[in-house]
Amino acid sequence: MDNITGNIQILGYKGEIKSIPNILDKINKIKDQCCDDCVIQLLDARAIAGKKHVLHGIIQAIEAFNRGTNLANDLGIEICIRISAQRQISKALKFLGLYEGKMNICIVMIDCPDYFIDQLNDIFDRDDSVFDADIQYLKDLYNISDNQLQSIYMEDLLIDKTTSLIVDV
Repeated sequence: MDNITGNIQILGYKGEIKSIPNILDKINKIKDQCCDDCVIQLLDARAIAGKKHVLHGIIQAIEAFNRGTNLANDLGIEICIRISAQRQISKALKFLGLYEGKMNICIVMIDCPDYFIDQLNDIFDRDDSVFDADIQYLKDLYNISDNQLQSIYMEDLLIDKTTSLIVDV
């Protein structure tokens, strides 16, 4: 993972997924155009408390690969693990995975050419409002009490959870 240049983009989209395999096929075709090292990871934006939450998870995932403490063999999946503060891939994907139907999507791109954004815009509708946190949904998903939430912002609370995942590994 030392070859990550720091070109990280976190983009919000709204869209309807009719077939997860078809969407993943389209994303892989975009990725296969020019680079083997770039990462394109799609995430359920409902389980995200903001761009800072996502960026923190990305940094933790890259650092895990650099230290050799990664839990997944794929950086995109490691990002899911770190953002969701879960240790198991299956749980992380339950939190952040795609589903069929209308959804808010966070797309993480690492070391991808900028023109990929145009191709993503052909598939989904660009909309950064997907990063506006649904506090009740996040409280339920991450099992956060009212007392915890009163003492800290949701995004910072989830960042703390991802950090504690790193320390415990």
